[in-house]
Amino acid sequence: MATFQATAVSTTDTGLTVKAREFEWLVDEPQSLGGGNSGPNPVEYVLGALLGCLNVMVHLVAKERGVTLTSFTATAKGELDPAKFAGTNMDERAGYESIEVDIVVEGDADAAELEEIAKIAESRCPVSDNLQNVTPVSIRIHSKI
Repeated sequence: MATFQATAVSTTDTGLTVKAREFEWLVDEPQSLGGGNSGPNPVEYVLGALLGCLNVMVHLVAKERGVTLTSFTATAKGELDPAKFAGTNMDERAGYESIEVDIVVEGDADAAELEEIAKIAESRCPVSDNLQNVTPVSIRIHSKI
């Protein structure tokens, strides 16, 4: 088993500085959602995390199958209803209704091979797995005394 960890410190009501290993990044909401727009928001990071994982997996699976890729570009897009986030409709789902990913590669594989690579990569991508399956999350708030 491998364990990963991130820590965070709030910088504003919507802003956060996150650290993982020796890396640090900002999370914030756009001004349209009451934020300072100092960084991508959490749901944009979800899309970025999915693309990052798929980049690794597509390249790994292609290599395992003897396929050479010379370029990789990808776009992830999802729609969500901000009603639950805003507290105006608690019956709606808070997260993405669905996510679509489009990957464009150059290399020496035909369409059938690329379809197989996509299927295998998606099945082995930890981020895709977390998005498609229920992962227990335990959240506790403690008072600093």
